[in-house]
Amino acid sequence: KNSEDLGIETELKRLPDTALFSQALEIVEDFNLDSSCDGILVQSPLPVSMGSNAGELLFGAINPKKDVDGFNPVNVGRLVQNRQTLFPCTPSGIIELLNCEGVKISGTRAVVIGRSDIVGKPMAMLLLHRHATVTVCHSKTIDLKEVAASADLLIAAIGRAGFVTREFVKPGSTVVD
Repeated sequence: KNSEDLGIETELKRLPDTALFSQALEIVEDFNLDSSCDGILVQSPLPVSMGSNAGELLFGAINPKKDVDGFNPVNVGRLVQNRQTLFPCTPSGIIELLNCEGVKISGTRAVVIGRSDIVGKPMAMLLLHRHATVTVCHSKTIDLKEVAASADLLIAAIGRAGFVTREFVKPGSTVVD
């Protein structure tokens, strides 16, 4: 509905929870071949019925030029090398927010809490490409609060609202949660 409101033609394909991997793959392959399709987004997590490595295989099957999440291995490599043309949405939005607010990135110490493929890792890469010194933290990070409190720029990308509390934040730092 939001896409239509913006004038973006959207085709939604829904599969039942019992769908097989081959059904999802067929849809991706059809979109890959469709010249009127500019972007493909697969909603994850995928149903258990598709198998444990279905996400990896399905994202790898998406044409890199149509991979709006940036999960295809080709696009992950391009992101690491700063050669990507489509960047993952949430990290790109965070960079845009920081730019619009005039937040300095270059030369700052940035801490990203979260190492997901969809937000944490790409966020770290985008910050590195803008010359921040980046530390990536996760659930196994020792002294997480202290590491976070050393940041000039703190990005919480763990999908848990309110996780970052006052103890995580250095006075004067910028926080995106």
